[in-house]
Amino acid sequence: MSALVLDGKALAQKTEEELSARVAVLKEKSGGQTPILATILVGDDPASATYVKMKGNACRRIGMDSMQVELPSSTTTEELLAKIEALNANPNVHGILLQHPVPAQIDERACFDAISLEKDVDGVTCLGFGRMAMGEEAYGCATPKGIMRLLEAYNIEMEGKHAVVVGRSPILGKPMAAMLLNANATVTICHSRTQDLAEHIRRADIVVGAVGKPEFIKAEWIKDSAVVVDAGYHPGGVGDIELGPLTERVAAYTPVPGGVGPMTINTLIYQSVDSGERKIG
Repeated sequence: MSALVLDGKALAQKTEEELSARVAVLKEKSGGQTPILATILVGDDPASATYVKMKGNACRRIGMDSMQVELPSSTTTEELLAKIEALNANPNVHGILLQHPVPAQIDERACFDAISLEKDVDGVTCLGFGRMAMGEEAYGCATPKGIMRLLEAYNIEMEGKHAVVVGRSPILGKPMAAMLLNANATVTICHSRTQDLAEHIRRADIVVGAVGKPEFIKAEWIKDSAVVVDAGYHPGGVGDIELGPLTERVAAYTPVPGGVGPMTINTLIYQSVDSGERKIG
């Protein structure tokens, strides 16, 4: 039997239709005001510029506004902090995204943490992470939150299941583990230096690949009944998990591309609309 395909692209398109309707209602109630997402791009990295453009396009598709802030590669931490503080103080801005990575001379963590909690729609602040981990209200990191929304949309059972997260980054692996734990899963966090990694993965009901290495997680390590979530993307259209041999034997999986990726930007926009509704509506 073929596995259930967790189609993030389809879910993102469906959600955009719902968000368009919410934005239209908000405009009607507020005399034309819409949620505004401010995106900050520091430097001229082509990939980062593409990601920022995609986020702006997603805003426009649902009727939101996007404010694009572009700063030179020579920008200092102090200059970036000043720009973030100005956006925090701007009542017309409802979400702030600082595109990762920033140039090496900038203290990225300090700049992430300068974003106001209510405008942290990308879920990158330490305060937001802490509140989320404690089960308090906060916007979740966009990729892991998008994964949770995808699992919930397909009614994937998480409570009581053993989830193995392979990866420990502060904006993916760690918040992913906390979100699964909050959903009553039993969570093991692994990474590229974990001993006996294959044995940990063989016991998993849910496997999340977030290690950033192409097909690092082998198909033979994954049991037939598992739910497989691949959060990686690498040249050639492959993720962090060797998906090919799994599509006919696991319970469900996210395709690469078209699985997790579309849900990341969609979640950023979803949370921006929510922030706008809280302030405008």
